[in-house]
Amino acid sequence: MNVHAAARAALAECVVEAKLAGAARLWAEWQTGGLGTAELGVPSDTPGRPAQPELLPPQAMPRRQLNGRENHAALIHALAHIEFNAINLALDAVQRFPALPTGFYADWLQVAAEEAYHFTLLRDHLRAQGKDYGDFPAHDGLWEMALKTAHDSLARMALVPRLLEARGLDVTPEIQRKLKGYGDPAGAAILDIILRDEIGHVAAGDRWFRHLCEQRGLQAEATFRDLLGLPGVPRPRRPFNVTARLAAGFSEQELAALQSVSRPL
Repeated sequence: MNVHAAARAALAECVVEAKLAGAARLWAEWQTGGLGTAELGVPSDTPGRPAQPELLPPQAMPRRQLNGRENHAALIHALAHIEFNAINLALDAVQRFPALPTGFYADWLQVAAEEAYHFTLLRDHLRAQGKDYGDFPAHDGLWEMALKTAHDSLARMALVPRLLEARGLDVTPEIQRKLKGYGDPAGAAILDIILRDEIGHVAAGDRWFRHLCEQRGLQAEATFRDLLGLPGVPRPRRPFNVTARLAAGFSEQELAALQSVSRPL
């Protein structure tokens, strides 16, 4: 079976359970040698999504404090939505970019399966609070970046894993602190699993970004800063989770340089 076509089919799934099962199945089939890298085909720019949640512009999303059951559930829902989008982003990397080493496709199939697991953990936690995925509005900022970087695997590795997903490394400890303060140690424990895995996901992006820079004769960290200056690209926001970012492949020198182009919270 063609891995690009198989990832495209999973990406197109609108039923949540079918997408989750597809991501897990593709990773299992890859590990047993059941998928090959034949002709790419025509990439899809439209991921399958359920009818809900309603997607709003990021600026139209309500700002919430972690107080009360409704806001607590809304926070867990927002985290689940990030993971759902991350499944699509990983599948998109497999279905979109041709002629890369097989390790590239292996990494992003594994990421898709792990993001599906994260989503399941968060959705189960949300259901325990009497809510479900789709009960709150969400925004589409992650997929918008996928479309902006659809033309270039190097830009994708820089601006999704190394920028947007690395942001998740930075904010997770504070979210965990708030969840524990609210009396939700189970939610905080789920984020322990997600943070551990997300370090690996950012590291995969970092590894392939550096590979592509070397292939093109580019200096990786200077190229990353150049990409941050493009129109419509958000700047990193400090403070950084230095320990997690170092584990994911950022150097101390790069983190020091990024301080000068980052925004405070």
